[in-house]
Amino acid sequence: MDKITVFCDGGARGNPGPAAVGVVYKNKNGATIKKFGETIGETTNNVAEYTAVILALKKAKQIFGKEKVKRIEFDFKLDSELVVRQLNHQYKIQEENLQALFFVIWNLMLDFGELSFSHIPREQNKEADVLVNQALDKKEETLF
Repeated sequence: MDKITVFCDGGARGNPGPAAVGVVYKNKNGATIKKFGETIGETTNNVAEYTAVILALKKAKQIFGKEKVKRIEFDFKLDSELVVRQLNHQYKIQEENLQALFFVIWNLMLDFGELSFSHIPREQNKEADVLVNQALDKKEETLF
């Protein structure tokens, strides 16, 4: 079984404020396969973190194909301990808007083989963080 590591990050300037996501897919040798960053409108940091996972799952199906994702082990790395613990059923999800996003992820996961979610320190998620900030900076440039 192939293994893909997915580094995800989401952030909002102002919390809530302008928000973006960054996602990096790496193969088992650590080489980058694909990466993207995009703005997602005005929202909170937690919503942005969840949205990063949602978009990473959706784009994985586009990149690797609907059938192949069933035979790939995806290891998601996030620097949001809260989101990781909620996705791993260690923390209860109190906020209704996050509950709704959790269910979107849960339903997307049905199309995949093996998935895991791990917390990593922010320093180990710099590439995804850079993509978040680049997307937000680009959005600000277009406003002025």
